[in-house]
Amino acid sequence: MSLSDLPTLNAVLNSLSTIFLILGFVFIKRKNEQAHRKMMLAAFTTSTLFLVSYLTYHFFAGRTTFVNPAWFRKYYLVLLLTHTVLAVVIVPMILTSIYFGLKGKREAHRKIARWTWPLWIYVSLTGVLIYLILYKVFPQG
Repeated sequence: MSLSDLPTLNAVLNSLSTIFLILGFVFIKRKNEQAHRKMMLAAFTTSTLFLVSYLTYHFFAGRTTFVNPAWFRKYYLVLLLTHTVLAVVIVPMILTSIYFGLKGKREAHRKIARWTWPLWIYVSLTGVLIYLILYKVFPQG
């Protein structure tokens, strides 16, 4: 695997996180706590692997700048800003949700997970969208 493969790997990991998050939601709605736990830990694992891969890529490759088409740049930057801010905000929320869940503190877990899950889904989905924009729809060269 080369450095140029990492953005695709990142998109795959974000996609897997999204799938695991959706399955985790479905399982908890069906009151299947064991399957829910497995899916949420799988989402956490793939998100963590994503973060390692993302940081590695940008450490060696530097920043990716969206230039063209100029008319779309403002939309891309709004998407990137919301994605980035929420990606930072979500980390302690994920860790807290997992902690409460693993400790069996159901009420505390439910309280924070109510906010964590939709933000985590947003960050995962927009991560894939950003990849598609930068590397497939409007490749920046």
